[in-house]
Amino acid sequence: MKTGNHSRVLEFLLLGLSEQEEQQNFLFGIFLTIYLVTVAGNSLIILAIGTDPRLHTPMYFFLANFSLTDLCLSSTTVPRMLASIQTCSIAIPFAGCLSQIHFFLWFIGLDVFLLAVMAYDRLVAICYPLHYTLVMSPRCCVLLVTLSLILAFAYSLTHTILLAQLSFCMDNAIPHFFCDLLPLLKLSCSDTYANQGVLMYWGGALTILIPLLIVISYIRIGAAIVRVPSTSGKWKTFSTCGSHLSAVCLFYVSAIGVYFIPSASDSVRKDKIAAVMYAVVTPMLNPFVYSLRNKDMKGALGRLLSRRALQPS
Repeated sequence: MKTGNHSRVLEFLLLGLSEQEEQQNFLFGIFLTIYLVTVAGNSLIILAIGTDPRLHTPMYFFLANFSLTDLCLSSTTVPRMLASIQTCSIAIPFAGCLSQIHFFLWFIGLDVFLLAVMAYDRLVAICYPLHYTLVMSPRCCVLLVTLSLILAFAYSLTHTILLAQLSFCMDNAIPHFFCDLLPLLKLSCSDTYANQGVLMYWGGALTILIPLLIVISYIRIGAAIVRVPSTSGKWKTFSTCGSHLSAVCLFYVSAIGVYFIPSASDSVRKDKIAAVMYAVVTPMLNPFVYSLRNKDMKGALGRLLSRRALQPS
């Protein structure tokens, strides 16, 4: 616990990715482009699934929710950063900082739970194909998404409430481009034992338990694929979960970069890069991962864009 002036902090200063003025226009252009691609890509995925009856299946229902979550996740951080660069204002109110952390953790948590739900969907589809329609009924799909929303909200709300109880010293500069949990805890003058405990237990569930469940699911899926007699059959079966496996690896590799790689002298810079990867770049790449490796999705996107092109202006 730090000691110092415990006067109430009314705002924080987000120092951003770089404090060098000559780099701001470059960063603005790069992140504006990434955000527009993220919005366009995830919106197209949602529209394609919503308008194509052939994609009204559990797998694509979960994918539409995953794309919506990625869209919300990116919108929680990037627009605020772009506004800061454009207006040269790096201050964010205390309440605004807590709100940003709340929604960021909610959508990050929801991403994790949806990845687990999608793994379960593939497990049932490949290992129990005769029971798939019965097990993954519309009611079950809605319940799984609702449960994911509630658990992610509980995770986020717990951290937000505990953060609101902390006191902060005069040092209110956050070396980050958005209000993230760990940098904010480092600024606190209060005892963060409860926060660290919740972070350890919830973090263990999200970064160890759920990935372990996903790995177990894919071990069983792999065992089922091995029993498929033909090579073409093996490849066709695996291709239905290849996109999901790529998304899982993309998300967790960048998350591991934040929470598991030992800190060095440039740990702040490393944390910024890793945060950009899982909070900004990954939501942009996921639509490409799911569309380029999926014939049904590519077909649906082609039909959607064709209909838009044929509509009279």
